[in-house]
Amino acid sequence: MSEKKLFLLDGHALVYRSHYAFISRPLINSKGLNTSAIMGFTNVLRDLIKREDPSHLAVCFDLSGPTFRNEIFEDYKANREAQPEEITTALPYIFEVIKGFNIPIITCEGYEADDVIGTLSKKAEKEGFKVYMMTPDKDYAQLVSPNIFMYKPARMGNGVEVLGEEEVLEKWGIERVDQVIDMLGLQGDAVDNIPGIPGIGPKTAQKLLAKYGSVENLLKNTDDLKGKQKERVIEFAQQGLMSKELATIKIDVPVEVNFDDCRLDEPDRPFLAKLFQELEFRRLSVSMLGTEEEKTAAAPIGGLFGGAPVAAPQKTAVKKESLFKTLETAEHEYIKVDTEDAMKALAQDLASQKIICFDTETTSINANDAELVGIAFAYEKAKAYYVPVPAEKDACEAILNIFRPVLESESIAKTAHNYKYDAIVMKRHGVLLKGEVRDTLIAHYLLHPDLRHKMDYIAETMLDYKPIAIETLIGKGKRQLSMRDVPVDKVVPYAAEDADITLQLDTLLFEDLDKNGLLDLYKKVEQPLVEVLVQMEYNGVNIDKEALAKHSKELETTMMELENAIYEESGSRFNILSPKQVGEILFDKMEIPYRWKLSSKSKQYSTSEDKLKELEKDHEIVRKILDYRGLSKLRSTYLDALPKLLSPKTGLIHSSFNQALTTTGRLSSNNPNLQNIPIRTEEGAKVRKAFVPRSEDNVILAADYSQIELRLIAEISKDEGMLEAFINGQDIHRATAAKVFDVPYDEVTKEQRYRAKTVNFSITYGAGATNLAGQLDISRSEAKKIIESYYSQYTGLKSYMSDIVEYARENGYVETIMGRRRYLRNINSGNAFVRSGEERNAINSPVQGSAADMIKLAMIKIHDVLMKGNYKAKMIMQVHDELVFDVPKSELEELMPIIEECMQNAIPGLKVPILVGMDYGANWLEAH
Repeated sequence: MSEKKLFLLDGHALVYRSHYAFISRPLINSKGLNTSAIMGFTNVLRDLIKREDPSHLAVCFDLSGPTFRNEIFEDYKANREAQPEEITTALPYIFEVIKGFNIPIITCEGYEADDVIGTLSKKAEKEGFKVYMMTPDKDYAQLVSPNIFMYKPARMGNGVEVLGEEEVLEKWGIERVDQVIDMLGLQGDAVDNIPGIPGIGPKTAQKLLAKYGSVENLLKNTDDLKGKQKERVIEFAQQGLMSKELATIKIDVPVEVNFDDCRLDEPDRPFLAKLFQELEFRRLSVSMLGTEEEKTAAAPIGGLFGGAPVAAPQKTAVKKESLFKTLETAEHEYIKVDTEDAMKALAQDLASQKIICFDTETTSINANDAELVGIAFAYEKAKAYYVPVPAEKDACEAILNIFRPVLESESIAKTAHNYKYDAIVMKRHGVLLKGEVRDTLIAHYLLHPDLRHKMDYIAETMLDYKPIAIETLIGKGKRQLSMRDVPVDKVVPYAAEDADITLQLDTLLFEDLDKNGLLDLYKKVEQPLVEVLVQMEYNGVNIDKEALAKHSKELETTMMELENAIYEESGSRFNILSPKQVGEILFDKMEIPYRWKLSSKSKQYSTSEDKLKELEKDHEIVRKILDYRGLSKLRSTYLDALPKLLSPKTGLIHSSFNQALTTTGRLSSNNPNLQNIPIRTEEGAKVRKAFVPRSEDNVILAADYSQIELRLIAEISKDEGMLEAFINGQDIHRATAAKVFDVPYDEVTKEQRYRAKTVNFSITYGAGATNLAGQLDISRSEAKKIIESYYSQYTGLKSYMSDIVEYARENGYVETIMGRRRYLRNINSGNAFVRSGEERNAINSPVQGSAADMIKLAMIKIHDVLMKGNYKAKMIMQVHDELVFDVPKSELEELMPIIEECMQNAIPGLKVPILVGMDYGANWLEAH
């Protein structure tokens, strides 16, 4: 390493940046620790070392407590929110990461990290270093010199930005680097609550400094100024000088550092390995620490992370600490079974087991189109078998017939990870799996609903084992192979390992279900539901392709008319689906007032649906743009997409229903997402018209729960007023209006009922006065009075809300009627915004989760009736609180009351009556 290159990192700034990079999808490990900031900061270190290969490195942090700037100005940084609790929790781990890298942390009491970095930069420059200050903070620009640079980390798709003197002068529009301080003195800095001089922004500050050079010189020449500007500069002169002093980064902090201590050295591998294991940084561990043997005992860190390696004097081979067992390090016996005699012998062994694991290898992730490539079996730890299956139909059937008695045996339990997929594949190949269903994916979901449930993740977490990645066999992207193309000898260890590891996980997971009181929920709800979903996905849904194509053409014409009208009204042709162009047309060209704060990052107008909806009443063009967008989405997402999802084998759509995705327990679906098929708009509703029965002798029957969540919150809260209204068959919204507005039930107005309906749903979802005021377009004080009146009438509901939040605080979770848990890891957070969100979840999750359990139990009962009665009717969809059936007209009269009874009594013993709406027709739309 020829040049001395020192990187000084602004610790807190980078930690905050790392935390907020994951704010919409935080990283939470199995212990409930938010690791976003830790992971982000570790990646910053890793990427920096790999990219820049520094010779020296140090991290500077702020200390808690006031600094000299608070003595100058008491309100310095007073507008800053308290440090997020997640960052406070993460910092000790981040300090440990830095320690593991053998990097010094440098601080100084009474000073900020800026001042420490400023002092170290100037000292290091004198000692012949090139210095890079790594920070997103613009204030550091004042320190730049021929050998000191700002190093702004990559963000939002933009690469790293290195600013020298030339870049600083251009960016700030100044003549000297030290004028950065004068700029901040004049314009202030809202981030640090530095006031500056009112009325002076960046452009005015540039002009004044171009003429006067500094704040001090400007104040000597106030006679040159005119009007309001002169008044303000004179009035706030001392404030401007103070602001400049606050913005000045100290370069004489009393901190002594020997830069030899900052020399980048080999990290403490065992220390980091243990730390990363605790944090569950599996991939990062492998990419940074590796698992292969190193040829040198102390290679420089640059070589380890992909920088330019330097030859080391020692040549002794040492082994890096391995975080996980793998196929190479764990004892195992994986056997290929490819002769008839060996298959029969294996089938005989399997027949004597109480539980076996099986796993299919196929040509597709779509179970309804997949062809069988092979089956893996396991029934004892570290031993598994793989049976290749040829593509030829008769040969495939012959092999399946050998194993059919085992797979269809009621007395042998079957465990699999994502059992539903394997069951559909086998069903398509003529084998009906029977016996107890033990799905490790579902078991892990019940235990940890907010974590990932992929088998490799669970194996790493619970077994400290890293399975073979499928990409090593089939690759990815355009060149991805089919499993059929992979040599059998490569498939054997991969497939057998899956079966072996799943069997090992089965033991641990089902023990944990029992310990946590969740085994009953699994057996009563999720286990039987797997078989229901297998049949429902197998059934598929028929759609009218011609109707969709016709509808798409009609929308195309409507969209062209809207497009022309928008162009005419705006006087410009532009891309209506481009948020940027729409913003420029509406708010620049047409000068529609922009009511919101402009994004400080993109400087782009937001044209999100919620914002445009606020403007559509007053601006016809906005309504047309929203209409155009809606129709465009409808065409691309449904009308043009649905026919492409038809199975080439069946000609039907086979949506996949996800049992282990939502934290509330509700089912979701994909390919297509049936839950999002629109119903509220006329054009959207027509999409449902294309869902038709598979025969002219059939009809589509839809059955859905009426106001199920309101009924269940009445049941769970035991509120007498709500229960009385439901038991007496009253309209709950009218009954609520009568109580809240103190009017007779029969005299409630339409407006009062509407307000009561909004209140019923809003309050049960934890909304406050501000939210309700916005929804009803009333004052906050009026909304507050309505809420107070609501709670005075429904005292049982109010007590439930406070009691369930308290329960969540004490236990860390809430439960549904059936015992399903929703873990609320941040219910005691010091961050009020985060905590209030968890409180809303505490209130609503038992209700939503109980509704989810109810419809699942109804599906199980109905499925049982259809199977045992040999009905030709098929359950084909579950959407929100609705079940959809394809029913022969001859079975309709008999099945409707049965379906209604199954749904009403899905959870027996409820006090509140459960109502089910039901109708049928020639398509799904008519059935509503």
